[in-house]
Amino acid sequence: MQEIVNSDFVLTEEQIRRFREEGFLVLDRITHDEEVARLRGIFDRLFATGAGRDRGRQFDLAGTDEEGSRPVLPQILNPVEFAPELAETEFRVAALAIARRLLGPEAEPWFEHAILKPPGYGAPTPWHQDEAHRDDGGVDYEQLSIWMPLQEATAENGCMQFIPRSHLGPVLAHRSPADDRRVMALECTGEFERAQAVLCPLPAGGATVHHSRTLHHAGANTSGTPRRAYILAFRGKVTPNPAFGGFRWNAEKATAAQARSRAWGNRGGAIGRAMRRAKAFAARVRGKVSRMLRG
Repeated sequence: MQEIVNSDFVLTEEQIRRFREEGFLVLDRITHDEEVARLRGIFDRLFATGAGRDRGRQFDLAGTDEEGSRPVLPQILNPVEFAPELAETEFRVAALAIARRLLGPEAEPWFEHAILKPPGYGAPTPWHQDEAHRDDGGVDYEQLSIWMPLQEATAENGCMQFIPRSHLGPVLAHRSPADDRRVMALECTGEFERAQAVLCPLPAGGATVHHSRTLHHAGANTSGTPRRAYILAFRGKVTPNPAFGGFRWNAEKATAAQARSRAWGNRGGAIGRAMRRAKAFAARVRGKVSRMLRG
């Protein structure tokens, strides 16, 4: 296992071989404690303030995400949009170096997400393959994710679990949990041996690296403290594949987050919000001037 990591992160040949054979890799350390503490504070603020919820970027991954309901597995897609300081981290630099070593020099950042499992009731993440979430048809590419806990990750609070060598097979059948299209998560319904799962506890600032076809899962948080994780995803060289049109289980989704995202777009997104604020300010100024003239 890797002990110390910096912006010159280098995987050993043994680690590279293990990733290619097993579909995942465990690293004891990918960034320093000070950065982990800073990220923990940023994540707590983003989740507490509902950052991104109005545009469908923050939602309950394992629930129906109805207004007023208690989220059991809150997630924020692309949190860097709401905390630009996340763009400048040792974690990001080291993660890109790892991705380019494993996927090739064309590897590029693809997306990122923040996940919170609340203490005592944080829901498990269903068994799934990340590639099953793809809805961008017409192309092929390899993808990997680098998952870093912002506190110790244990069996009690929901550390990662992987099925070794599952990345060597196809994308298996998936569905919305309990066939409820309102739930954003996917669960694998294909055949695989859960008894082969490898539990991967980690210290804060460690990381797991997994291929997009590697079956994985994280248990519930039954501990008394929050379990936070920061995930950076990367994709390798993109090649045309007109035969791939996405997966039907994604097309069938009908979630509250999707509805909020559409409403945000219909309102003009960020540009629309800025215009509405400008109009509101102009109206306040006009009202003030009018009152002054009358007075």
